[in-house]
Order: sequence, then C-alpha cells, then structure tokens
Amino acid sequence: MASKRMLGRRSVVAAAGLGVLVLAACGSNSPSSTGPAVTKTTATFAEGPGSQPNYIFPLASLAYFSVANLSQFQYLMYRPLYWFGDNGQVQLNPSLSLADAPVYSADGKSVTITLKGWKWSDGTQITARDIQFWQNLVTANKENWAGYSPGEYPDNVLSTTINPSNPLQITFNLSQAYGSYFFTYNELSQITPLPQQVWDKESATGPVGNYDETPAGAQAVFKFLDAQSKSISTYDTNPLWQVVDGPWKLKSMDTAGDVSMVPNPGYGGPIKPTLTQFNEVPFTQAGAEFNQLKAATSVTNTTVDYGYLPANDALQKSSLNSAYNFEPWIGWQVLFFPENFTNPTSGPIFKQLYFRQAMQDLIDQNTFISKAFFGYAYPTYGPVPTKPSSTFVDSFERSNPYPYSPSKARSLLQANGWTVNSGGVSTCTSPGTGTGQCGAGIPQGAKASFSLQYESGQPSLDQEMAQLKTDFAQAGIAIDLTSAPFDTVIGNAIPCKTGQACTWDMEFWGGGWIYAPDYYPTGDELWSCTGSGASVQYAGSDSGGYCDAQAEQDIVATEDSNSVSTLYTYENYLAAQLPVIWLPVADAQLSEINKDLKGTGPQDPLLQIYPENWRWS
Repeated sequence: MASKRMLGRRSVVAAAGLGVLVLAACGSNSPSSTGPAVTKTTATFAEGPGSQPNYIFPLASLAYFSVANLSQFQYLMYRPLYWFGDNGQVQLNPSLSLADAPVYSADGKSVTITLKGWKWSDGTQITARDIQFWQNLVTANKENWAGYSPGEYPDNVLSTTINPSNPLQITFNLSQAYGSYFFTYNELSQITPLPQQVWDKESATGPVGNYDETPAGAQAVFKFLDAQSKSISTYDTNPLWQVVDGPWKLKSMDTAGDVSMVPNPGYGGPIKPTLTQFNEVPFTQAGAEFNQLKAATSVTNTTVDYGYLPANDALQKSSLNSAYNFEPWIGWQVLFFPENFTNPTSGPIFKQLYFRQAMQDLIDQNTFISKAFFGYAYPTYGPVPTKPSSTFVDSFERSNPYPYSPSKARSLLQANGWTVNSGGVSTCTSPGTGTGQCGAGIPQGAKASFSLQYESGQPSLDQEMAQLKTDFAQAGIAIDLTSAPFDTVIGNAIPCKTGQACTWDMEFWGGGWIYAPDYYPTGDELWSCTGSGASVQYAGSDSGGYCDAQAEQDIVATEDSNSVSTLYTYENYLAAQLPVIWLPVADAQLSEINKDLKGTGPQDPLLQIYPENWRWS
C-alpha cells in the first residue's frame, strides 16, 4: 500500500501498496505450513510502489513526512517517547514506551515525564537532556517541521525543567490547562528523544556541544542534520546514524530504497529481535511485487516474506495460498472529499446544510465497497474511524446518519427552492433565505453543476467516481469529472483567498486520513478556525475552508477535557453537519504474509511494523 501524509501533521493518504499503521502482538493465528522446515533467519518486507524511505532524521518536513519514512523506517531505529498501538488497538502501549506514564499536575498546566533508563546503542543512557534536545530543535525550527500547527505543540510548551536530582525526569510547563487524553495522545506523541551526545553538532568536523540551547545554535544543528539526512548514499557509513535506541540498526541502504537492518543488542525494550537481519525492498510498480509473490511455490522459496496484493488483483488471492496467508490491514483512518466553501460561486450552495445532506444521501457506500474494492473497505460516517473498534466512536456515528436514498435527496432539494431535473441539471428557482428557498448567496437560476478532480492512476477510483457521477445525476447534481496526479489534486485543495482566482469545487486525493502521530481523533487540524470574514484562519488541513462556531467550540472542549464524552459531542455534531462528503475507506493494505512467518499479527491500525516480533516457525 502506498501512502502519503496529507497536508497537515496527522494525515496519511493510503492507496494500494505498503505504508500506514502498527503490529504489536507476538502471536499469530496463522496455521503452520506442511513440508520442509523453514531455515530462514532473515525476513523481507515489500515497500509500497514508489514509496521507499528517503529521510532518516526524525524531525521531518512535509516533503518527508510519510509512513514509509516514519512508521516503517525511522521508528525501527529511533523510538518515539510514547508508543501507541497495542494488540491491534489504538491506545497507549506502556511496555514499548521509553517513559513511564505522564503525570499531570492538578491544574493541568504542567506534565512530568520520567524515562525508564534505557540506553542508546553506544551505551549512553537516554536522559531528559535528549528530550530537551528534541524540544529545543523543534521550537527553533518549527516552520520546517511537518507536525507544526500554530498555537499547538511546540508553542503550547512554555518551558522545560530537568529535575536536578534525577536526570531521567523532565517537566513541561504548558500555556494552559489541557486534558490528559488530548495532550498525551496528540502532543507528547509528537516527541522523539534524540542522541544529544552525538547529534548536537553544527558540522561534520565540528565538536559536539550544547548548541541547541540557543535558537541560532538549534537552527544550525537542524540545518546540519537535515543536510546529512538528505545524503542517502552515506547512511550506512555516517556515524550520526549508527547511534540508535530502537530494536534495529541500519546495516545498509541505497538510493533506490533497498534497506537492510540488523538487531541492536543494546535495545532496552521487552521484545528483542530473533531475526538476524530485516530487509525492506522497493518496487516501482505494484505489479512487479505481485509477480514476485506469484513466483513463490512454497514457504521456503519466497523472495518477499511480507508483501501485499494489489487492490486491483484482490480476486486473485487464492493463487498465492500455497505460500502466503492473506491478511487485510485495517488503518485508523477516515475518507472524504472536501467541497470548497470559499468558492464565490459554488461555495454558497455548499454552505447550505440541506444541500450537503442531499449529496451525502446520494453516496452509495455499500456499492462502492463491493464493486470498487471487492469488499475490502469499510464505511465512513463521520470524523472518527469506525474500524478498528474503539471507545472513541459513538453510537450515533456508527448508525450511519445519512444512508443512501436518492428519493430523500430529491425531496430535500425540492423542499428548499430547487427544481429537480433527474439526469440533467437541477436549478434554483426560489432564491432567498426564507423557508423553502435556496439560501443566502444563491441566485435565481443557479445550477447544481460542479467540477470534481480526483487522483489519477488508480482504476478503483475511476470506477468509484464514475458511480458517484451516476448516483448524483439521480437528483440532477451534475458532476464534471477530471483526474490529475496526487500532487496536483492536493495542491489545488486549499481555501480561496480574497481576490484570488479560485475555481475548484471538489477535490478527491483518493486515500484516507490517518490519525497519526496525533492519535486522539479530534478535529483541530481538520476543521478548526479562528477569526471571521477576510481575516479567518483555517486549520492546516481544512482544504475546503469549513468554519463553524459550534464545531470550533466542540473541538476546543476535546482538548481541554479529560472526558471522552466531549469527543462524542464533537464527532456527532460533525457527522450530522457534514463538513465534507464521507466515503468508504479501502483497507490500508491487502497483506500477503509467508505462512511460516509468525508474530506478524494483529496488524496495527497505525501502520507501524514490528519485525522484532517476527520469527520463523
């Protein structure tokens, strides 16, 4: 499954290929194969087509903020402060975290973190200074970090204090009182301790110092590390990258994405690798990877041990049963496409809730799932993922507030001033803001005709969008479909600025929004806004410029409260209000796993991988 992190810090776009969330358990329910005993001591993981890792420094810019770089490469060597994903569930995993559970002050304005005392691979203890090193670098270089959102982390950390009598303990002093759910899952989750004793340098030949303690020094250190991280061909010889705290160390890597790792004997976590080597191999096309899977006739001669079935070949899964177990991989994600609320022509139409309701009533999610994705997808009914099961999704959202109903869509338009022309174009014939009229800003004769650009190169999306156009036509909503590369689609999907020529109506980049590395599924990066009129500021990933006072109030409550009930209030309001059009989300990957490779399940919804758990039967 190929994936890309989208627009803001907690998004990932997942398509058919390799790259979205976490494998935590040691066991596997796969039956043992028959035949010769497996004598392998290494395992090979297939990278998604065109999504090979290409950046090793954890403080990554948007260009490198991908699952391929973070979840399936960096995290193997450089562990985040807190680990999320436990036995296939989205939750804090204390045993794999570098620190004990955070302790919040009674007023919620500070949080104290105590490290467990694990060590870097050079034998140096991981201390609070390594957390402070990260904090200083991210604060001084936040504009270069894909995780930055103004007003949130790191802006909401006013200062840090290392306990003078305990070098493993650090306190974060916060700008306001925060709920522990939000701050742990969405702010502390962003932190990766860095080896200050090796990386606090301004040049390759310069000494290690405390340069990070001044903004200018921290910027120089970042500039140096960023440049070193862009030199992929030197990764395996550069001494910077030899000091790690994760279960794996880099053995070799080339610019094509061929990666080999070996166990880190100094890893302090509870599960040590039993494989002697772990490999990641690149593919430019999903078909090339599939051909390698098909070439394996038994568990003993696989060149790819953990691969994927291209979505378009899902019906061919039985052809691989001699060597592989088929395991769909569910991601912690939702799927939608935004309407452009800021378009001067179509925006007033999209701002009408009844019109958005009519559009959602025309989305036949079950048909999309069965025909476009062969059943390997699941519905999205609101802003919180419905799979995997969790305490974060409320019964209202699970109930599907807007089931497929073309008749209801037509009735909604007719009841609000539109003359419906099924198979043609519906027209506003009763303008105005009163009952039974089209709504503010919609003139007499306005047509329900819109453009929708979507990501090219995915046959399943071609089929899905063609079906959507047919379904929308049942209520006279005409859709002009075009396709373009991912970068074009995502680049167009930004709110219009005053005086700007902005003509897009709807954009669809084809993949899901994954809540990572902000795991608590609130909407501050998706639909938060401040100000009004020409001075309004939208959340970093609010593509359509949705802005609603009640939604903003509900989002703030999820950040300030320790109760998950505030999340239910937020998600139920957004599920009903439709800030976007919800679509079914395809499984993140259709995994094919060697039958004798154990410890690979359950696959984690955060799309991280755990080769330290893998072992041969």
